[in-house]
Amino acid sequence: MVTKLRIIGAVLALAGLGFIGAGIYAFTEVQAGQNSLQKFSEAQNVQLTYNEDGVLIDRGTVEGAEGIMSLLVDDWGYKVVESEFDPNDPLVNTGSEYMYQMALVGYHTLHGTTTVTLDEAVEYNGETFEAGTYEVPTDGKYWADFDRMHPLEGPARAQAWNPTAHALFGELGVGSVTASTLKLGLGIVGMISGLGLLFLALGAGLFWISGDVARKATAKVEETELATA
Repeated sequence: MVTKLRIIGAVLALAGLGFIGAGIYAFTEVQAGQNSLQKFSEAQNVQLTYNEDGVLIDRGTVEGAEGIMSLLVDDWGYKVVESEFDPNDPLVNTGSEYMYQMALVGYHTLHGTTTVTLDEAVEYNGETFEAGTYEVPTDGKYWADFDRMHPLEGPARAQAWNPTAHALFGELGVGSVTASTLKLGLGIVGMISGLGLLFLALGAGLFWISGDVARKATAKVEETELATA
């Protein structure tokens, strides 16, 4: 019985050490990924702007930043982690900061205007657009929301949602996904390490129990020998 308990305990302890080793390896990989993300962020050198009170601002106003945050949280449904915004570290290098920066690009695109010039009068769906220059508001429209056949909306779409805006969305999206994946990686590291500690504790516990069982068995043998002496 004692031998079996010790064998099982040894197996559990070895499994625990294996899990802890895997956790350490996974942690080093996550750290390497975080270092790479940090270098990527530093290379871009995109920084958020805060006022003297440490409050996010955009183009000098708190209201501008609030509008961007509303787009991110209310319209896009992103769960912002407030602790990831640090006035002492304005570099965009966390998941929430990357998503905020993406929302910033989207906010100004959605609320901007573009200039469209018609060289001659154009009729579309029974409406005539005379030759001239028009200021066309984006009016909250995304790329797919524009009528590309419309004489004003068609050209305005290409100007508002230009290749730069799309490229920034893609680039910032990579940063956001990378940061979120690394956070998930840390969670997995914690789970693996926790399992390792659990198995190690169980193995040590079985060794402790086996020792107790051995002592009781020895004491019982001694009592039997005394009784028969």
